[in-house]
Amino acid sequence: MTAPSSDNVFSGSVPQVYDRLMVPMIFAPYARDLAQRIKRHRPRDLLEIAAGTGAVTTVLAAELPDTQITATDLNEPMLAQARTHLAGNANVTWQQADALALPFGDTNFDIVACQFGVMFFPDRVKGYAEARRVLRRGGRFLFNVWDRIEENDFADVMQQAMHQVFPANPPLFMARTPHGYHDPARIREDLTAAGFGDIQIETVTHRSPAASAHDAAIAYCQGTPMRGEIEARGTPGLEATTQRVAEALANRFGNGAIDGKIQALVISAA
Repeated sequence: MTAPSSDNVFSGSVPQVYDRLMVPMIFAPYARDLAQRIKRHRPRDLLEIAAGTGAVTTVLAAELPDTQITATDLNEPMLAQARTHLAGNANVTWQQADALALPFGDTNFDIVACQFGVMFFPDRVKGYAEARRVLRRGGRFLFNVWDRIEENDFADVMQQAMHQVFPANPPLFMARTPHGYHDPARIREDLTAAGFGDIQIETVTHRSPAASAHDAAIAYCQGTPMRGEIEARGTPGLEATTQRVAEALANRFGNGAIDGKIQALVISAA
């Protein structure tokens, strides 16, 4: 299923909320994991696509000070937020770019990396083919995708709450797009169609911490394109819906700081 174009809209206050709450809650552990995998290859030139607010970029810049990193994203507001973390860093270049039409010549990079971005590609085989085109011979494409929403505690509870708040037409962004591309066989098929080989897929589980159920609810409801879906539904509105999700999370995980399972697939292809 192709995601609607609204699933790629990260604008307004979404990048700031995403960066402040979503990144430490679910993205940071996988950023460290992906960066360590990349570090083993000692790349000279690295391209990051769908860099978002720079969760992986920040770790890579610290771990690979001698690597030239080109960090791109379709959304300029996300890159603007990312730049706040690495202003003046000499080994990182920021550029707005469409992953399906990369503005780079052939065989320019040793590694192409993508943290939780390929799920948003309207044509994944085309996106993978672009990654392959810009890779040098022997280069690798490393990326990750979220596993089934049922394997990710906070997201699953949030989605169940959406069905309760909007029984006739629940917002489905998280289930549809971030958690909508998790079949290893399909991923292998798409990568093979784009010309990749030596495809390795590993399931990686981490814990997801949040200072409170309310923080986690704000992250999902107001720090992702889910916000636009909720606002488009009208009543009961964004704040009331966020509160309902917070209550559902507190009922499941308790008051105060909460902690849940997160699970993703990490993929490497040559």
